[in-house]
Amino acid sequence: MGDIGEQIRAQLWELQDEAYRDFHARLIPTVALEKIIGVRTPQVRRLAKKWAKDPQIGEFLERLPHAYYDENNVHAFIVEQFKDYGECLEQTERFLPFIDNWATCDMMAPKVFASHTAELLKPVRRWIGSRETYTVRFGVGMLMRFYLDGAFRPEYPEWVAGIRSEEYYINMMRAWYFATALAKQYDAVVPFLESRRLDEWTHRKAIQKACESRRMTAEQKLYLRGLKV
Repeated sequence: MGDIGEQIRAQLWELQDEAYRDFHARLIPTVALEKIIGVRTPQVRRLAKKWAKDPQIGEFLERLPHAYYDENNVHAFIVEQFKDYGECLEQTERFLPFIDNWATCDMMAPKVFASHTAELLKPVRRWIGSRETYTVRFGVGMLMRFYLDGAFRPEYPEWVAGIRSEEYYINMMRAWYFATALAKQYDAVVPFLESRRLDEWTHRKAIQKACESRRMTAEQKLYLRGLKV
């Protein structure tokens, strides 16, 4: 049968869509074209679901960094299937330093984290304080995904507002976080914009994204536009 990594890569090449590769490459400029095979996400997800059951999958997960963007996506989709919180967290932390683009970062959303939000706060805080662009982005993404509904606390947007970075992919996620937070926790979050707690670029982008959302009322959008720098 051969090496499990070689088998996964061979199957990815069989699924290659060159037109999709060329289109998708323009969306992830931090990844060189030759590092992208070009497999559509639903197919990658199905492949990951199949290989996650293989008893040798640990060999693939240990082999970092992977050569191709698509292999990283298989890795991300396998990690998010782990049902044991501790094991999933360990695999997530091993993988995060090797993520080199926003798409792989954003597609990994371990399901088991949803039922362990109290324990997850400590690693989230650590990720947000990282020097790695996509580790920070992942941490903010977890706050946006799991802590804007019943688990919301006023200090969480404080954490995101406190991030200082010149990295586009960090600040875009911060803007996305605040736009989503405005839709879900408007009264608690709008003071961050009223008091100019964010850098100018993130402030403006958060307002723009919030005003594009169907979850905001016309009155809220009108007020937010008045807060533009």
